[in-house]
Amino acid sequence: MFTNHMVSSVWDGSDGWQPSELVPLAPIPMHPGMLGVHYAQVIFEGLKAHRQEDDSIAVFRPWENALRFQRSARRLAMPELPTEMFIEAIERLVAADESWLPAGNDELSLYIRPIMYGSESNLMLRPSREYRFLTVAFLAGGFFGNLPAPLSVWVSRTHSRAMPGGTGDVKCAANYGPSFMAQQEAAAAGCQQVMWLDSEERRWVEEMGGMNLFLVRGEGPDAELVTPELTGTLLPGVTRDSLLALATLMGYKTRQERISIDRLRADCESGVVTEMFACGTAAVVTPIGRLRDEKSAWTVGDGQAGPTTMALRDRLVNVQHGRSPGPDGWLHPVRVPGTVR
Repeated sequence: MFTNHMVSSVWDGSDGWQPSELVPLAPIPMHPGMLGVHYAQVIFEGLKAHRQEDDSIAVFRPWENALRFQRSARRLAMPELPTEMFIEAIERLVAADESWLPAGNDELSLYIRPIMYGSESNLMLRPSREYRFLTVAFLAGGFFGNLPAPLSVWVSRTHSRAMPGGTGDVKCAANYGPSFMAQQEAAAAGCQQVMWLDSEERRWVEEMGGMNLFLVRGEGPDAELVTPELTGTLLPGVTRDSLLALATLMGYKTRQERISIDRLRADCESGVVTEMFACGTAAVVTPIGRLRDEKSAWTVGDGQAGPTTMALRDRLVNVQHGRSPGPDGWLHPVRVPGTVR
């Protein structure tokens, strides 16, 4: 359910970005010739605000989302939104609607969705000359439930999410609609998510539907966390980056490398890979128990959430709620008018 307000601003080539406004959430009229709809000039972000131990509220790493929003805009020939405007929009919206977020429930957060789209009414095949920036929020629980059961994952060998030189490493709407067919195939096969392979060889593991992934080689203090390296075709997730940093602080070895699907299967079957998990703003850390394709299926470890997965999930959640220390600057406090903390 969306909260009560939104933040809005517009841009044109003459005046640039106008001051943003906090207004009641309401539908926005749309001309049927709006360029953003016809030619997919649409980018967005996803981040969360969490209650802290002292009942204050803080947003997790919004500066990283602001920078990625700018990278996405550059890739789609859109005007970059100043970092200060991005952060201010989040602060104003969270301060206005923070009462939606109850205290004492780690599984609830305010999911914040900034979006920018080409708003000019014109069917010429060129970048829009007018844009609108909006920020909305809704109360969110766990994407796969509070204590998610291990996912079954469909390995897509026929569809591709991204290609070299494309838009796979930015957060644009055009990356998501084409993924829905593979997601339907996954659901028909009894799976909850899709694993994407590279588009050239269909050999290299890249990411999942809206989330990055990790595997664990080994167990206990000798466990090594491995995630596909950033090749320009997968999204550099903020949660992915956070887990790499936290894993190092917790004493785990980490590695970013190309992972072939054949080696992944062999390592799962031999026991070299003991755990797998997906990660993202919505998914947080969600275990993977089983993978399958058109011909076969295989289990990861014992098919259950592993100890390394859950230790990382707990540490991340505790950092987000201010209970465990994280690197400086990860939590951005939001001042709520009328409160003294």
